Amino acid sequence: MAQICPPARAEVSRTPAARRKTRDPPPVFKIVLAGTHRPGPLSICLLPACIENNTICRSLTPIPRRRPPLKIRELNVTPIAISDPPLRNAAGLHAPYALRIVVELVSEDGISGISEIPGSEDTRQALLSAAEVVVGCSPYETTRLWEALESRYGADSGDQRGTQPWDQRKLVHMFSALEVACLDLVGKATDRPVVDLLGGRARDRVPFSAYLFLKHEGAGGELEFGTDPAASGWAAGRQAEALTPDDIVAQAQAMCEAFGFQSVKLKGGALDPSIEVDCIRALRDAFGPDVPLRLDPNAVWSVETAIRWGKELEGLLEYFEDPARGQEGMAAVREKVDIPLATNMCTTGFEDLPGSVRLGSEDIILADHHYWGGLRASVELGRFCSTFDRGLSMHSNSHAGISLAAMTHLAAAVPNLTYAVDTHYPWQSEEVVVGGRFEFDEGCLAIPEGPGLGVELDRQALAKQHEQYLKCGLTHRDDEIEMQKIEPGWAFQSTRW
Repeated sequence: MAQICPPARAEVSRTPAARRKTRDPPPVFKIVLAGTHRPGPLSICLLPACIENNTICRSLTPIPRRRPPLKIRELNVTPIAISDPPLRNAAGLHAPYALRIVVELVSEDGISGISEIPGSEDTRQALLSAAEVVVGCSPYETTRLWEALESRYGADSGDQRGTQPWDQRKLVHMFSALEVACLDLVGKATDRPVVDLLGGRARDRVPFSAYLFLKHEGAGGELEFGTDPAASGWAAGRQAEALTPDDIVAQAQAMCEAFGFQSVKLKGGALDPSIEVDCIRALRDAFGPDVPLRLDPNAVWSVETAIRWGKELEGLLEYFEDPARGQEGMAAVREKVDIPLATNMCTTGFEDLPGSVRLGSEDIILADHHYWGGLRASVELGRFCSTFDRGLSMHSNSHAGISLAAMTHLAAAVPNLTYAVDTHYPWQSEEVVVGGRFEFDEGCLAIPEGPGLGVELDRQALAKQHEQYLKCGLTHRDDEIEMQKIEPGWAFQSTRW
């Protein structure tokens, strides 16, 4: 038995001529075939022209119409500056402000998708010019967007990454900003969280690691090297000097007490290796054998230095991150030192993966959606790591809550991302999302609730951080110049020890 079911508002006897006089779109009819061998009814959609005399229609059932396709109407690019203390690293010293760029895509029907990436004037200008490519695109078609950007700006090369601790490639950062904003927009349009668009959740809570820095006294921001005497708890801890093992232990205890972190990473490459190794020993004594520890010299140790001190660190570290420069150097250290080696400097793009496999340069790769080409590319990196027996962790740089939300969705979606995620978030105190700062529970974050990334722009806070950007006078990151405020004449060396 068959039933032809037109929409409830339509009279079946209406003629095509009568229908043309109305402004309604032509109705769509559904045939329901019952009594077949199938376990349920089979629905087939037909236009009215397929039906003669309405001889077998028995009921009226409307079919929901698809919404118009999403199109991007607007691209907004807002540089911001967030306060950052004087933290030491292999490249020098953090400036009083960390630069970020907030990207917003607005669809034709007013839905907003947002993202955040490291900031520089070059990247800002490139994103503004990318509006010619982005506006009018569908946020679903990120592959076409990548191809259009690559055609316009050219592919990044490996040497554009630079020797600094942070990645300096432009195209991958631009695409990441746009892809994350597209996924946020699509998630909000479909009422789904971004983690679902990445394959669904492998975990509900994401663990993060304490990220320690050797540092000079100072709160950063307007205070620069000054401090707020009224600060207490971690607010006081983040502005205290930390240049000795005892200082680092105090910093770790204050951070772990405030955020509940269950693992600890020390940024190295700033002082003599003997001091940094002593810091690790002091942390092990203070925290005991069950708290995982990591050390990251940012590749400024020679192979010989990395082997020498690596042997001293055997049995103390969860992993040893970038002790030497380049895949060849890392492979040489890995052959001699019995600690898992990790990298976010020698294997940082898909073009580096053949060398990683051939040389065996690391045991663990640190994902970072900001420079691996977005969230979906980072999920693909997880599959590579699973196939080629690599561990997977996650890198961080100074960031606000939009990036933190994206990192949490990504880490929740990748089953083999089993290490606690790096985050600089405790070192920042300002925010640009509604509701203010994220709160960690025993060092973990739950996937943000709500569609998309689960966060919305706080327009007033964004304007404040943008005004701070305009006042601070910084246009790009240069840790070498900042370090010269402490040590005049100081210069970065790609291999220092």
